[in-house]
Amino acid sequence: MRSLALPFALVALALATGCATKDEVPGFQPQQPKVQAKRLPSGQMDDRSMCDYKGKADKEASETAGPGSIQPNVRRVYQIVGAGEDRQKILVCREIDTNFDGVKDVVRHYNDKGESLKEESDSDFDGRLDTWITFVKGRLAEVKLDNNRDGKPDEWKFYPGGGKLARVKRDTNFDDLTDVWEIYRDGQLERMGVDVDGDERVDRWDHDNEQRRKLEEADRKKDEEAAAAAAKKAAAAKKEGDAAEAAEAAKDAAEDAPPKK
Repeated sequence: MRSLALPFALVALALATGCATKDEVPGFQPQQPKVQAKRLPSGQMDDRSMCDYKGKADKEASETAGPGSIQPNVRRVYQIVGAGEDRQKILVCREIDTNFDGVKDVVRHYNDKGESLKEESDSDFDGRLDTWITFVKGRLAEVKLDNNRDGKPDEWKFYPGGGKLARVKRDTNFDDLTDVWEIYRDGQLERMGVDVDGDERVDRWDHDNEQRRKLEEADRKKDEEAAAAAAKKAAAAKKEGDAAEAAEAAKDAAEDAPPKK
C-alpha cells in the first residue's frame, strides 16, 4: 500500500493545536533551495509572503527565528481591534520558512478565536503550493495534495469527527478523475476500491483480510457483550418485578386475613 505519511510541512504544523497562544515552532531541517528570495527596488527582500498585511493599517506583523535558524524565519500577523485601553491584537496568520532559503513556504490562517482555519504549503520548495489543509473548529478536517506538481490536487484525505483518517480518494493517473478510494476504520485501512475502466465507479474492492477479520471479531464481541448486558438487565427487571408482585400479594393477604381476637 502507498505510504500515507504527511509531508514535512504537515508534520510540522497540521497536527498542532493551532491556538493563538501556542508560540512553539517545531525544529526544521535545512534543504537545498529551489526558489530564491528576490530583492525589491526598495532594498527589502521579497520572501513571497502569503499573509496579507503589507500596507494594512489594522494589521501588525512580528518576526522571530525558530529553532535552528539564525535569521528570522517565522512571521506572525495580528489583526488590531479596538482602541485605547480596549486595543488588542488577534493572531490571524502565521507563515514559516521551513528550509531557511529566505522564502515562506507554509502559511496558516486563524479565526478570531485563535482556531486554525486553513493551511497552505509548498512541501518541495519549488515555489508552488502543493498542500492544502482545511480545519473545522480548529481540528484537522481535510488534506488535499498535489503529487504531480501541476498546481491541482490529485489526492484528498478526509478526517471527520474526532480527526481520524476516514477515507481517501486519489487520481493516480492524473486525468482529473478519481480512480482509487480507500476506506479506513479506527485509522486502519479496511478496503480499497479501484476504477478500472475510467468511469469514476468502483469496479473492484480489495480488502485487508486480516484487518477485516479483526474488525469482524471486534464487532462480534461487541454484539455478544450488548446481548449479555441486555439479558442481565432483563433478568434484574424480572427479579425486581417478581419481588414487587410478591410484596403486593403479601399486602393483599394481610388485608384479607380475619382480625385477631
